[in-house]
Amino acid sequence: MEVILREDVEKLGNRGQVVKVAPGYARNFLLPKRLAVLATEGNKKIVEQERQAYVRREAKQQDEAQDLAKQLTGVTVTIAQKAGDNDQLFGSVTAKDVADALAAKDFTAVDRRKIHLPEPIKSLGVYEVPIKLVSNVGASIKVEVIAK
Repeated sequence: MEVILREDVEKLGNRGQVVKVAPGYARNFLLPKRLAVLATEGNKKIVEQERQAYVRREAKQQDEAQDLAKQLTGVTVTIAQKAGDNDQLFGSVTAKDVADALAAKDFTAVDRRKIHLPEPIKSLGVYEVPIKLVSNVGASIKVEVIAK
């Protein structure tokens, strides 16, 4: 069965591609989740219009993300946590804590899901934290964890 992908589907294809899949996969997964539509002439035109709108929207988001990345360069946020002996924190600093600290500095466009901490911060110090704004635009901020 041939379908046109409306979204990028991992290990299958990208938005707008016509792919051949098993009928059960299309009927039970792709079509109900609106990830694809049947490959008809009418649907091809509709998907092409959606793709063009997506490209315009993506370009706008890319520009906004680049502006935000320039603003985030060199930003340092300070997070105060309770700490015990040997500079160990009683809790940990997570992406949500970093996002809240950025929101306090008026960077509300940075969502916690865009902040990539390999693991929560569990000791005092200064850390370099990467932020992935869109697919190929990122920034890096410094997070200083101090004792409360």
